[in-house]
Amino acid sequence: MEAADAEGGREAVRVDDAVIGAARVRQLEERIRELERLLGRKTLEVEILKGGARRGAGKKSLLRWPSPEPDGSR
Repeated sequence: MEAADAEGGREAVRVDDAVIGAARVRQLEERIRELERLLGRKTLEVEILKGGARRGAGKKSLLRWPSPEPDGSR
């Protein structure tokens, strides 16, 4: 395994890519998982709010009182 890691490191240096340690890779992967969980929560929140807005839009017209006529009659 170390030989493969060393070979990969030499290849990265040869092509002028940055070499990142395994600990940093794990840290970045954990951050990605954290962001994906947050995105999932926010997506669910938006869907819930959209559903509420759709239901609320239909009820709004039922709850609205009719406007009085300009001359005061109905």
